[in-house]
Amino acid sequence: MEKQADNKLQILRHSCAHIMAQAVQTLYPQARLAIGPAIENGFYYDFDIEGVSLSDENLKEIEKVMKKLISQNLTFEKYVIPDIEAQIKEFKNQGEIYKAELLEEHKNDSPTLYLTKDKDGKVLFSDLCSGPHIESTKEIKAFKLMSTAGAYWRGNENNKMLQRIYATAFQTKEELDEYINRLEEAKKRDHRKLGTQLDLFSVRDEIGGGLVLWHPNLYTVREEIENYWRQEHRKRGYVIVQTPQLAKSKLWELSGHIDHYKDNMFFIQKDDESDEQYIVKPMNCPFHILIYQSQRHSYRSLPLRMAELGTVYRREKSGALSGLTRVQGFTQDDAHIFCTPEQLVDEINAIIDFVSDSMKIFDMSFEVELSTRPESFVGDIKNWELAEAGLKEALNKRQMSYEINEGDGAFYGPKIDFKIKDAIGRTWQCATIQLDFNLPERFDIKYQDKDGILKTPVMLHRVIFGSMERFHGILIEHYAGAFPAWLAPHQVALVPIADRHNDYMETIYNKLRSKGIRVIFEEKSESMNYKIRDYLQNQKVPYVLIAGDKEIESNKISIRKRGVGQIGEMIIDEFIEKLENEIKTKGKEEIK
Repeated sequence: MEKQADNKLQILRHSCAHIMAQAVQTLYPQARLAIGPAIENGFYYDFDIEGVSLSDENLKEIEKVMKKLISQNLTFEKYVIPDIEAQIKEFKNQGEIYKAELLEEHKNDSPTLYLTKDKDGKVLFSDLCSGPHIESTKEIKAFKLMSTAGAYWRGNENNKMLQRIYATAFQTKEELDEYINRLEEAKKRDHRKLGTQLDLFSVRDEIGGGLVLWHPNLYTVREEIENYWRQEHRKRGYVIVQTPQLAKSKLWELSGHIDHYKDNMFFIQKDDESDEQYIVKPMNCPFHILIYQSQRHSYRSLPLRMAELGTVYRREKSGALSGLTRVQGFTQDDAHIFCTPEQLVDEINAIIDFVSDSMKIFDMSFEVELSTRPESFVGDIKNWELAEAGLKEALNKRQMSYEINEGDGAFYGPKIDFKIKDAIGRTWQCATIQLDFNLPERFDIKYQDKDGILKTPVMLHRVIFGSMERFHGILIEHYAGAFPAWLAPHQVALVPIADRHNDYMETIYNKLRSKGIRVIFEEKSESMNYKIRDYLQNQKVPYVLIAGDKEIESNKISIRKRGVGQIGEMIIDEFIEKLENEIKTKGKEEIK
């Protein structure tokens, strides 16, 4: 039912794109049409409009014309093109060069036009389109034009730059309003803006795009997550390793990355012809295989679960880079599991448990997607079929609902992707399980089975958080910069009411620090109320402790909690005990 609703919404949005194109050509008859598909959160259309640079004011005018067209209850009608060569000629005569090119490309695919007609049956607009569409514009209840952007025709920078209008449509005004509000909330949570405001990270031109400087505040968050990561891995039977940042090109030839991943790899220039070429690692997996090879293995020593916080580097186009969520250098919380075929399903289920347990800590749920064999794949197709069957069996065994994403697996094996849902309902790709029959064969790794025969193990690639950079970008937005106490860069801030109370606060400060609590105490000239507001609202510190004559006399501190306000007075030892418990339980038991 959910998929049907999604398809219905996609059809509505694509129909709305036709109305938008019609409105643009009504206002700007010189406009030439490119493409206008529905996308995840709406739709867009690309235009070539000579002499016009679209602005927000233009979008308002286009919206007005769209509303007028929609009110006429125009109908959509499919029209099979009888003479394709004649239609191509007509497109060219009209100046519709982009439609002519598309029709030439798809002339053997039974191409159709969709006609937009008025109540008298007069054709007001037509577009090359395979459909389907809604019956009439009366079904369009709520839409909004969002923004404009430049877009090269066919995505090729050697082609002409067109103007793209992004828009969205929903079946009700309430759904549209909810979406707009969510976008506004997302702007407030933008990790790039909060990264500057809270002094979390930076990216500098002097270093290069997509290469991140972790400032002390965010690195503190990362350190806590890494501590959790190491503890959980050891508890779940993993060994932790460390591998080099680069390797000879022959390693990547053996692994197949040179053939399938060359455009995303950084090569180190040779000083002279005698030097062997090196490549900065884009993956950790070949190194882990070499560690596996360093010892002989039997079925008794499997599964071998090998994990690494391994930093890798992958080339990206500069226009694709964004804050922490799209970078060129990043640390994967990577692991590779070598197991027998009989152990495969149990190992996959153990990873799913690990993902589930970890996401609960951050109050995140997730959706699951199974990606199958791509067109460009390596290895035996029978192994692919076994791999996909193994992943499905693991998911079905737990009665997990999942979507199948046909053809989107890695070149070496199918995968399960976990799309986590943040505080405002957005989904992000993070955890992945990839099953690999290919690399073990390429490296010829073996184990001795109980029958004494040497066999090739199954290999699982797996991450829980994905990349530390991307996951922290997601966390910043999930929490809107207000990290829970166990993660917060500063867990407590101290505010004396007057200068004469500084000595008392100094004692409190030393006591908190001795307990490993991250505390900030700065002697500022601003008023007490300003400091409290700054710590709680701007710096997003979970707790502010205040002390004056009354608190000193009773040997207590007054406590303000972020997002709550005044929560009472306590002696410092009681507060420390409660805060330590909150940190230990990762926020399950908060101070109230």
